[in-house]
Amino acid sequence: MISVSNVTMRYGSKVLFEEVSTTFTEGRRYGLTGPNGAGKSTFMKVLTGELDPQKGTVVRPRKFGVLRQDQFAFDAYRVIDTVIMGNRPLWAALEERDRIYEKSEMTDEDGMRLGELEGVIGDEDGYTAESDAAVLLQGLDIPDELHERKMGELQGGQKVRVLLAQALFGKPEALFLDEPTNYLDLDSIHWLQDFLLNYDGTLVAISHDRHFLNSVTTHTADIDYQTIITYTGGYDEMVMAKTQIRSRLESENAQREKKIAQLNEFIARFAAGTRSSQVTSRRKEVERLQTNELARSNIQRPFIKFDQVRPSGKHVLEFKHLTKLYGDLKVLDGFTANVLRGEKICLMGRNGAGKTTLIKSLLANYPGLSDSEFTLDSGSVFWGHEAQVGYFPQDVGSTIEHGLTVAEWLHRWDPKATVEEIRGILGQMLFSGEEGSKPTKALSGGEQARLAFCKLILTKPNILIFDEPTNHLDLESINALNIALQRYEGTVLLVTHDHDLIDEAATRLWVFHEGSIEDFQGPYAEWKGKHS
Repeated sequence: MISVSNVTMRYGSKVLFEEVSTTFTEGRRYGLTGPNGAGKSTFMKVLTGELDPQKGTVVRPRKFGVLRQDQFAFDAYRVIDTVIMGNRPLWAALEERDRIYEKSEMTDEDGMRLGELEGVIGDEDGYTAESDAAVLLQGLDIPDELHERKMGELQGGQKVRVLLAQALFGKPEALFLDEPTNYLDLDSIHWLQDFLLNYDGTLVAISHDRHFLNSVTTHTADIDYQTIITYTGGYDEMVMAKTQIRSRLESENAQREKKIAQLNEFIARFAAGTRSSQVTSRRKEVERLQTNELARSNIQRPFIKFDQVRPSGKHVLEFKHLTKLYGDLKVLDGFTANVLRGEKICLMGRNGAGKTTLIKSLLANYPGLSDSEFTLDSGSVFWGHEAQVGYFPQDVGSTIEHGLTVAEWLHRWDPKATVEEIRGILGQMLFSGEEGSKPTKALSGGEQARLAFCKLILTKPNILIFDEPTNHLDLESINALNIALQRYEGTVLLVTHDHDLIDEAATRLWVFHEGSIEDFQGPYAEWKGKHS
């Protein structure tokens, strides 16, 4: 069990949470929710001991696993060793044993100490540590040939999966996972879900993946109103319960305010008259009924609505025999397809399977959106009549020019737009008031993504291409994007590992698997049924 007592964290005048007391019970799996900036990562660091609370205490189990956010901290170590480090007592014993064996001569004390260390190693399952670590790595799609490599040789997404294996290693009594699904493909996410469903310790996870939270968590600890309230159930159940509670409180406050107004009217009319006893009793009633001001929620919900200046022709896109090689690796092998107006196609598959390569191939001859460093080896691409593409690349920050304010950058994409239109669109995406004057170079990853959405809302293309748009979005923004894509009347190509986006928005799938691409004409539920 994890116990939090009277914990307070504030930065300057901003209170993240105050006098918070809560417990995380063994055997339960908690989602830690709240919008960007609410203090989720700060609270997680308090739970793990990385940060000391400004006030209050935290009691945690002896053995716990943490998903490390620093991808470079283990670059000098073997991948397999990095995983084993997740069991700190075991790793310390293994290191000390190696140091003793490296001595030219061992003393009697060294021999006795070796006996103690072998006992620790045995108790911590050290003799099967490498095979146990390998099983975790294989489940997270880190192949055997990488296990002996140094962490510094791995790609960013691979490093994240190794660090996730590190957190899961050694049978920890509690797991603290901050955005565990980031950079994971759908197969790895499903593997992780199954693993966590069978985990019998205490889990606390921060995630912007709604389906992951609904599938895994038994309880939701929500950071809002400068405190933490725990609800039973996953994310959707929390939202429903929270909305009902808030609506009831607001209704009760409204009724009290109405009653107070009636009493004050009586007091004003008869205060100077002969009904002083009645006036006095009503004043006491007003004091009793006085409403407490409800704390304001810090949740902000963007409003995303994609329109078209004009529809495209019926045949949006046709491409034939697309082929792309990187050295000896053939990523695209003669893929051919037609896209019709209004289709919403999701590109699914493991990381590195070629999804982004296909997007770049389709844009290779599109004015203003082609990558100058990318060349298609063979094949042809034809965009249809009136095709107007809006593109959200994976590295969206690189498309936002510095040296401008947010409003100035957005206005460049339609100089005819009025100041009111620009402000309105920025307001929809939570750049309210002075936020429009914020320098583009000071934007966070989430703000860059929201500004890119502003551009697509302003320019109104009839084809939207998204490459991993949810990476820096909070749950409210992802839900808003999901609804916007379902309602959009144009054509969509979408690369994502977000289960709900795939399930609820896609009408067609391009599934990448072992060098081939399956073109499935139907939604995800049908594809899953066919392949189950």
